Amino acid sequence: MFDFNKIIDYFKSTSIPQNMLDRGQLVLNNFLKPIKTLFEQRIVPQKPWSEGQIEFLLQMLSNMDTDKDDKASRVGEREARIASSLHLKSSSGFCHGIGRSGFLTAPQPKAPGGSIMYELSNYLALNFLRKFGMLNIKKAIVVPQCTGMSLALCLGALKPNWNKKELINKRTVIVPQIDHKSLIKAINLMGMRIKTVEGKIFGDAVRIPIEDIEASLDSDCFAVISLTSFFPPREHDNIKEISKFAKKNDLVHIVINAYGVQSPEWMKLIRVGIDAGKVDAIIQSTDKNVLTPVGGAIIASPSEEIITKISQAYAGRASAAPIVNFLISMLSLGIEGYQKLLKEQQHNRKLLESKLKGVAEKINEKILDVFNPVAVAVSLNNLKKEQLFALGGALYNLRVTGPRVYNPEESIFGTCSTEYITPYIVLNAAIGATSEDIISAVERFEKAYDQITQK
Repeated sequence: MFDFNKIIDYFKSTSIPQNMLDRGQLVLNNFLKPIKTLFEQRIVPQKPWSEGQIEFLLQMLSNMDTDKDDKASRVGEREARIASSLHLKSSSGFCHGIGRSGFLTAPQPKAPGGSIMYELSNYLALNFLRKFGMLNIKKAIVVPQCTGMSLALCLGALKPNWNKKELINKRTVIVPQIDHKSLIKAINLMGMRIKTVEGKIFGDAVRIPIEDIEASLDSDCFAVISLTSFFPPREHDNIKEISKFAKKNDLVHIVINAYGVQSPEWMKLIRVGIDAGKVDAIIQSTDKNVLTPVGGAIIASPSEEIITKISQAYAGRASAAPIVNFLISMLSLGIEGYQKLLKEQQHNRKLLESKLKGVAEKINEKILDVFNPVAVAVSLNNLKKEQLFALGGALYNLRVTGPRVYNPEESIFGTCSTEYITPYIVLNAAIGATSEDIISAVERFEKAYDQITQK
């Protein structure tokens, strides 16, 4: 077998001087060292890898899969046959995908390299979440699904056995009001009932009191959802008390931590909740937290058995692309790169509030007093209904993406409370945004506001 560490041995009898060979071997070993360390330690690297190192790793692993075997006789219905070499590029060579039908994390006989890639990714996901706050989880997997579909997968895996007569009616999920269609659709998709616990107003903020959650329990309930990251005015749930409630009543408890990994405050809530009571699964998006293309999530748990159940509930073989994207992010960022991003996010969140406060004072509005480490909301009490509607369009035309303008008189969905009456706009200083993004967005918000009020 060819050994890259001894490549110069093949050229000792040539005219190339030994000192040149030694120097070349030194450079090559330095290039390969992070890969060797990754295989040995299976943790997120401290320092970022180069693109060349990442590409080398992916190509090496993907070349282990059977679709690269030019001597193979491929007679199955699924042999990673592709129409274009562009497919190889878009999938990083992992055309066989991951897992086996009925077991997401099972080794795939036709994809030894893909199986190694997925195994590494899951080790890195666990290490990454522990490193940035979830110290008490036992296992994590990267799944090729968005947050909503990951919730459906978890509920499907952890639901009661409806084949048993005494459990057939246990189909209700308690949901502290979360005005987000994907999560509602996920629960409906699994044929489950939603019992919404309505949000209540506490100053500018919307919260769901634990007493109301406890009072919603009935004999048909089997699960409760809780939430960390969301848009103001909705604040995070009381994860600690919901965890105690779940443990006391033997309920499945799933935490939606959609973009919460970037917040040490939100991650602490989960850590405390696991210690205080019962948390079965925590779901976080890969694109919102580690800057991948849309389509992946990390599901974590303090129980290895629960992650196995979730893995076995996945229907069919899965695309490797979202997993590869996660792995690329982990290797290209490294611990130091992610720490830098978190520091920038915290700076930008303060900058966003400072800049918006200045605009709010000019237009006789205020920053809503809502705890949120990522987003800031500004009241829009002085705008008429048609102006509120026009503001979103004006911002879009000024090339500002992502702001949310709410008029509770027109639609309460999004406010997480039927009682919320203050119109407002939400802007985010999420991970990956730059100071230039923040400054230009606020300037354009002020310009858009002037445009619609001076007509």
